[in-house]
Amino acid sequence: MRRMGARGRDARGQSTVEAAVALPVVFLLVLLLVQPGIVLYDRMVMAGAAAEGCRLLATSDGDAATCEEYVRRRLGAIPPLDVFHVHDSGCTWEVRCEGGGAADVARVTVRTEVRPLPLLGMVNERGNLVVEVTATAPTRASWAQESLNGASVNGKAGEWRHEG
Repeated sequence: MRRMGARGRDARGQSTVEAAVALPVVFLLVLLLVQPGIVLYDRMVMAGAAAEGCRLLATSDGDAATCEEYVRRRLGAIPPLDVFHVHDSGCTWEVRCEGGGAADVARVTVRTEVRPLPLLGMVNERGNLVVEVTATAPTRASWAQESLNGASVNGKAGEWRHEG
């Protein structure tokens, strides 16, 4: 009887050792799954903000400052944690708004840096992963662009007024 009790303790000790070996591996696997999810979340928010900023730029008079402010406000959905968005020596958001108004195309590019787990090797000189998203939208519908044949909208309107 005494011998069976010793075996029971040995089995419990074995379970503890197995758990001590397995738990760090399980936690590492969970972290490896979480990091790409964080980067994907960042990219989705950035793509949405860039697309909406592009739409704003394409339908306005091409005011890049208003577009940039709007995009930065939308990027507020991303927490200011280094895993989501590096915030050490100031904000690493780079927002570039180009075109709109009289231009044929509006383009918004959003770029940031993310501090990844040390296991990922795709990092820059500061040890951060660079995430960049670009959205492009035409400022006029294709049928309107084709009907202009390279002429400006104001020029076409002026011709129409003088003909009638």
